[in-house]
Amino acid sequence: MDYFLKLFLSGTAKGSIYALIALGYTMVYGIVQLINFAHGEVYMIGGFTALIVGGFLFSLGVSTPVVLLVSILAAVLYSAAFGFTIERVAYRPLRNKTRLSALISAIGISLILQNFILLAQTEKYLSFPSYLPELKFLLPVREYINSTQFIILVTTAIVMVALTFLIKFTRIGKAMRATAQDKQMALLVGVNINQVISVTFIIGSALAAIGGILICSYMGQINYYIGFVAGIKAFVAAVLGGIGSIPGAVLGSFILGWTESLGTGYISSDYEDAFAFIILILILILKPDGILGKNQKQKV
Repeated sequence: MDYFLKLFLSGTAKGSIYALIALGYTMVYGIVQLINFAHGEVYMIGGFTALIVGGFLFSLGVSTPVVLLVSILAAVLYSAAFGFTIERVAYRPLRNKTRLSALISAIGISLILQNFILLAQTEKYLSFPSYLPELKFLLPVREYINSTQFIILVTTAIVMVALTFLIKFTRIGKAMRATAQDKQMALLVGVNINQVISVTFIIGSALAAIGGILICSYMGQINYYIGFVAGIKAFVAAVLGGIGSIPGAVLGSFILGWTESLGTGYISSDYEDAFAFIILILILILKPDGILGKNQKQKV
């Protein structure tokens, strides 16, 4: 039972990270019906930004709490700027074109960002310092959950609550829901759909940056390729829960995290990445709309 509990909590922490990335996928798809395959690279850029800024501040002798705060802020702002730019440059000109054009553009941006970081940094794995503090009150249960995992869970919970409040009770949230429901009607009643879509990309990119910092602190390393793997898994989680559904993205992320953790613990760690694709194949066969997804009828 102790072993199962360790795996379960580890899977919960991993699912929390996937949720932060999957929310970006599902928010963008819910509003513009686009799979942003460059989203994983934004997550990777957030991690590298925190590493570079943190390393520079440490070299100046800045205290760890200040380094953590400034690194997170820099990563969030830089990734949000990337998300905004990607939407304006690669997606907005193709918004009224075929979906295949936007998909090809998304894949192209993903490859460009991967090679940009590869050339600007290195192809090797770099050590990533743990900026997160050690929580003393967790020492009695450290064999089950460590400080980094606990901070990941708390951070994800706070983000989920804040995002839910934003979407349900704020003006921009209402505009997002209106745009997702009917773009033309939203435009007719005065909603600036271009602004709404840009804000959606900014929020999703900021969440991905937070996820990048947390998972790199948890794993202790970073590489230019981590965005592709994490992005694919987060996409699987979004599809599993129901692409376009925010609660579905969270549920799918936790299911994927638990499956990977329990699968590697009881079967083999060699198949960790394969579990995500096995789940994707099964969900596409058994329930293509996802667990909480709704069957969308096309108007003719």
